[in-house]
Amino acid sequence: MATNDWSGVHPQAIVDPSARLGDNVTVGPWSYIGPDVEIGDGTEILSHVVVKGPTVIGRNNRIFQFSSIGEECQDKKYAGEPTTLVIGDNNVIRENCTIHRGTVQDRGETRIGSGNLLMAYVHVAHDCIVGDNTILANCATLAGHVSVGDFAILGGGTMVHQFCHIGPHSMAAGGSIVLKDIPAYVMASGQSAEPHGMNVEGLKRRGFSKDVLLALRRAYKVIYRQGLTTEQAVEELEKSYSDVAEIRPLIDSLRGAHRGIIR
Repeated sequence: MATNDWSGVHPQAIVDPSARLGDNVTVGPWSYIGPDVEIGDGTEILSHVVVKGPTVIGRNNRIFQFSSIGEECQDKKYAGEPTTLVIGDNNVIRENCTIHRGTVQDRGETRIGSGNLLMAYVHVAHDCIVGDNTILANCATLAGHVSVGDFAILGGGTMVHQFCHIGPHSMAAGGSIVLKDIPAYVMASGQSAEPHGMNVEGLKRRGFSKDVLLALRRAYKVIYRQGLTTEQAVEELEKSYSDVAEIRPLIDSLRGAHRGIIR
């Protein structure tokens, strides 16, 4: 990454001299880029954005006005430790999003992958991990220590309790309150959220075969229709679907459900 291309910084922006900007980075008027911030090539910071460090932002991101990136977390235990925020490439972060750094009580790092769309007013709290190609619709809110798997979709106004895991390719309807883990591929909705089948339409759009979709539907019945505990369901899936690679993320999300799964 180049660290000396300030040609795209607007005269009315404030950029700390120690910040490192890649090639073709633009910083709009009245935005503030603080110390210990690194911004990758081609990233566009629009007007009225605040970025504080330690924060690393990758390439070709677009961050819209009034977003607050890398601020101190809203955790009373936080005592000014130099925790971090890391954001990958090709993300779109819309108006008024807030993304906070981590805490030393956890990993010390909040991480957002690549190819994500965070719509307006999304909040990502301390120590969250957001994968790749997710969509967090307007006003979706992640409490501390939440993880969101690749290709997951959270509808507008979804609220996720701390330490919950949102499995890859899963989907929560708008207005859901998620108090336990959503397994991979599962659709959820409600207050509190309950399962409503597999995210079949989304999986079709991503090229999952008919055979895999059939196996996932049957796996859903194992988890939710046979009266099994989570541990028993994992054993059955391991035994019956060990030859279906796409079942592995589902099994992994069940094994890692320390708060339990939605029922």
